[in-house]
Amino acid sequence: MRKYYQYLGLALIMVFSFYYTEKIALLVLDKNPLMQSIYEQKGEFEVDYVNAVIEGDYIIPGINGLEVNARESFYQMQDLEAFNHYYLVFEQVKPEVSLEDNKDKMIHQGNPKLKQVSIILSHQGDISEYLKANQYQASLLVDTSTYEKNSYFEVINHEVKAFDALENTLNLNKENTHICVVNEDNYELCFKKKNYLVEPTLYLTSTNYIDVKNNLESGSIILIDETAKLSDVKLLLKEIKYKNYQIVYLSELISEENV
Repeated sequence: MRKYYQYLGLALIMVFSFYYTEKIALLVLDKNPLMQSIYEQKGEFEVDYVNAVIEGDYIIPGINGLEVNARESFYQMQDLEAFNHYYLVFEQVKPEVSLEDNKDKMIHQGNPKLKQVSIILSHQGDISEYLKANQYQASLLVDTSTYEKNSYFEVINHEVKAFDALENTLNLNKENTHICVVNEDNYELCFKKKNYLVEPTLYLTSTNYIDVKNNLESGSIILIDETAKLSDVKLLLKEIKYKNYQIVYLSELISEENV
């Protein structure tokens, strides 16, 4: 029994020794002139988060804030022995109102502050071939009969009857975005799975290019219908470029990560 208490005492001494050694090391680090420079200047480079906007059943994703990790930044700069903001290390700060806490809401737009839009393809054909040939990013709705591993496009599960089977395949191939482009057939299923629920902002068909062009704005999610014409898609791409919007995958558009 005595040996037990001796070992316990030694263990406690070691724990407290490590604890106080760490505390002393932090105190010394805080006194370092380079660390003090980081503390003094980091506020100039930190970014506040942007809350998600909720209106009824709909949500516009927020944007994470950026907070400087002083210790990691110090380690990056210590060989320089001088402050250099290019070596600052940041951590993401989740918004107070976040999409991640409100996945029951419908996403109908990306955050307009980012000046991005997304294109969703309902099928493959001449439009998808054109986008691929010109290296445009787009997301593609797939089911078990149309899914192809390692597609050029970001794939989105649009299956209903075999939804779980396709989800498992996407998980195995590390291609699952956990996004649903919602319709009457898959809403309940996607809601129960707690996937991101997306309702496109704009639908491009064979007859409504002018309406889509006039309503195009930052954050727009554009679904290209199977009836849409390649000529209209080319005009839409020019309009997106004219407005200086970046075309990104849907998963990036709705992500709250601050890049």
